[in-house]
Formats: sequence, C-alpha cells, structure tokens
Amino acid sequence: MSTVTTSPPLSPSLTAAYRYCEIVTGQQARNFAYGIRLLPAAERRAMSALYAFSRRVDDIGDGPLDDATKESRLKETRDLLQQVRAGEIADDATDPVALALADAADRFPIPLDGLDELIDGVLMDVHGRTYETWEELRDYCRCVAGAVGRLSLGVFGTVPGAPGAERAPQFADTLGLALQLTNILRDLREDAAEGRSYLPEEDLRAYGCTEGFNRSQPQRGADFDGLVRFQVHRARRLFADGYRLLPMLDRRSGACVAAMAGIYHRLLDHVAAEPAAVLRGRVSLPAPQKALVAVRGLAGLDARRAVRKRP
Repeated sequence: MSTVTTSPPLSPSLTAAYRYCEIVTGQQARNFAYGIRLLPAAERRAMSALYAFSRRVDDIGDGPLDDATKESRLKETRDLLQQVRAGEIADDATDPVALALADAADRFPIPLDGLDELIDGVLMDVHGRTYETWEELRDYCRCVAGAVGRLSLGVFGTVPGAPGAERAPQFADTLGLALQLTNILRDLREDAAEGRSYLPEEDLRAYGCTEGFNRSQPQRGADFDGLVRFQVHRARRLFADGYRLLPMLDRRSGACVAAMAGIYHRLLDHVAAEPAAVLRGRVSLPAPQKALVAVRGLAGLDARRAVRKRP
C-alpha cells in the first residue's frame, strides 16, 4: 500500500531543510545517494532526512570527543528524537535535520524507534565493545543497519496484496545486516587504526587472526583469506535472504533498494576476489560501475542473480 499521506506543500523553511539533508547525503553517502535518486521526490526527501539524522549520530560516535562528551551528545540527540516523535518541532525550528525529519515522519509511517536503536548501537562503539560470537555481532548490526532497513521500509511501504508482506520488516532488517557486514570487511584496517574490532572473536581465533588488522599484510601464520571468505559467504546468505523484500516493493522503491544493495554486493565480490586488498585501503567501486548497478537495479537483474545463488 502507498505510505505517503496527503500533506500541504513544502514551506520555504522545509524546502531549505530538505535541501540541506540532500546535500549531506550527496557528500557523505555516495552509495546511498545513488540508490535514492531513483525514488519519487517525497520519498527521496524523506530518505535524505533519515540519512542526515543517522549521519549526525554516527559523527558523534566517530568524532574526536571524549567518551563522556559523546554520551552526553548522544543523549541530547535522543532527546531531540523524542521531540520529533512528540510533534514538538516548530515550523520555524533552526535545526534543518530535525525540521526535515519531523515533516518526513508526518508524511510517512516511519518507525522512529529504529533511530533509538541506532543510538544504542553507536553507544556500543563508544564503550569499545567487542563481539565474541556472530550472534553478538548480529545484535550490533541490527541496531546500526537493520534498524535503518526498517526505517526505510516505513518510507517505501509494500505493494497491496504482496504475498508474505508481513515479513517485509524482517527482510529489510536482514538486508541491513548484509550491508553492515560488508562495511565491516571493507573497513577492517580503518577500524583497527581507531582501535575498533568488529569481527567475532571466535572467528578471529579459528583463522589465527588475533593480532588485529592495522598493517598492510596479514599476520604470520594467519589464514586471513579464509577468514574474509567465511564472512563473505555469511554476507551473501544475508543478501540472498534480504532480497526477498524486493517483490514486495513498488518498482521505484525496489529499484532503489536493489541499487544500494547491488553496490555493496558488487563490493563484496571485489573483497572475495582479493581479500588482502582491504588491508591496503578502503575498497570501493568506480562511479561508472555504480551507475551500471543502478541501471541493473531498475531492471532487477542483480537481485535475481543473488537470489539464484542463494546457498
């Protein structure tokens, strides 16, 4: 069913607020921006507002502030979210992200609790948590990425009468996990330089990779390629399961999700082909390849390929 409600046209202040969020999205999230450009204007604006708020939360967690200050800033951000939830953001508010998010939440049934989960996940980062098992890491991924999938579904909605639509939030969550695990693999060295470790400790021990990744070559005696390909296999299974969301979406929303997920799925292929590349720097796709993935997303080609390969 369509999720957008009848709302008045945008005021100049809202137009400016959304424009600010779109600029943040375009500058800070190239992969995300490639996907949402396929959406109608109202949905694209709402997704930019969600991203801009999420970016603010992430920037607090990743910034140079001490832990106590980060916790205080995250509490302030949670309080602001509560004001959005309660409809307390005035039309003349000076915070463009809050203003845009409040309007998006009025126009779409966005489950704003997902943003609370995102803040919970960033607090895990602030506290320097490590993860012994995949089950523990999965809980973190659900906070920082699965929740974003469910938030996005609030904007997209599902096609009326789509079989199994009651499971759409589960599939959106799973697709978010797939994207986050891909991010973790891509950013191994960068995270290690910040003193962060995300891969399950039990997997690091199993493959002899317990000395971290803040170097250009794997540690001696480690099966680094085996570790990475094990995680790639896990991520591919998540992608294949999450792609079951696509038939439940309208064509443009499905194309948006397929494009965003397709970029990360291709990135995963690059990581699998040369695992050690992630120790030398961030692996990324050139702009022409991203554009090709977006086109294939419109046709649903990459999604069908991933589902056919489902383990």
